[in-house]
Amino acid sequence: MRSDNGEKAALLLSELTWSEVAGYLERDQRLIVPIGTCEQHGKHLPLGTDSYFAERLAVDLSAEFDVLVAPTLPYGVNVDTEQAYAGTSSLRRKTLHRALNDLLAAWEEHGFEEFILITTHFHDPHLDAVTTVVAEHARVRIVDVHSVNIGSFLDRQTGPEHAGEAETSIMLYLQPELVRRDQIEDYSLDPEKLRRYLRGRMPKPPPGCQGAIGYPSAASAEKGEKIYHHILERIRTKVFAPAEV
Repeated sequence: MRSDNGEKAALLLSELTWSEVAGYLERDQRLIVPIGTCEQHGKHLPLGTDSYFAERLAVDLSAEFDVLVAPTLPYGVNVDTEQAYAGTSSLRRKTLHRALNDLLAAWEEHGFEEFILITTHFHDPHLDAVTTVVAEHARVRIVDVHSVNIGSFLDRQTGPEHAGEAETSIMLYLQPELVRRDQIEDYSLDPEKLRRYLRGRMPKPPPGCQGAIGYPSAASAEKGEKIYHHILERIRTKVFAPAEV
């Protein structure tokens, strides 16, 4: 496929007919599966932030390596605290795990032999649901974006945040029109409370918190571009490039 500007475009499962998918399987048996969330990201970022990020990675990798991309799964497992914010929709760990197992089993029956699951959401039960997915015979590879060290690109963020400097920078690069810049607010938590929040052990949002935790005011599109391409390069070399040798 080619994009409107003549560049090579992503190969999307949702846009193909069944016979075109069968033709693809004759030359390649890999499928990229982006996994997002529907989760609040403060007053300045959309609920689909994780989904936008995972899907963009999948699309760019597809365009480069000509690998088929499944529709993005837009729901994940969120911390209970997030449910206090309107619109947040969470699956249970077992539900996400079963849904992914069912999807991979269906695709495996058609001849797919390798699944590359990309997740951009940091929460232990979510990661547990994704990383324990299995197929009967096919290879399942997990790309956890948060395992990539991006500290050298950040000025104020020194550890995990939510809708902070890193995520806001990435969205300023990928989807700047969706960032409500006038709603950006910094909010810091001490390390112990932050651990409790990220692990879902804080039943209610901390006082005054509007959803974002960290320093989104330090974000920039320039940082987001560097972070995004650093992560993309790591996935490219660790997961895709070896298969091309």
